[in-house]
Amino acid sequence: MTKKSRVFLGLHIFLILYSMNGVFSKLAAKESFLSARFCAFYGGIVLILGIYAVAWQQIIKRIPLTTAFANKAVTVVWGLVWGALVFREPITPGKIIGVLLIVAGVVLFSSEEREEAGG
Repeated sequence: MTKKSRVFLGLHIFLILYSMNGVFSKLAAKESFLSARFCAFYGGIVLILGIYAVAWQQIIKRIPLTTAFANKAVTVVWGLVWGALVFREPITPGKIIGVLLIVAGVVLFSSEEREEAGG
């Protein structure tokens, strides 16, 4: 595995972690304000954002910011997955089309950037 592949793998692992922020937020919203469960979920949100902030800085030191931001769009895909798995939200044809458009955009941007870099 090349160094660049490891950076992209790390980026996507941290994007999956970042997407869990939405799960914790939605779970916290269902709890009474300042209850133990609310505080635990809110603490999870802060922890995720802290880890993500440090990881993001490390990622953008290694790849262009435009590439990192283009890949950040996949958090919408993970949001759909978490919604279906954790909250039993339906996956509709419109959501699938949206996810496919996002993935196509990320792939198109990434392949365009590789062409410009000569590789």
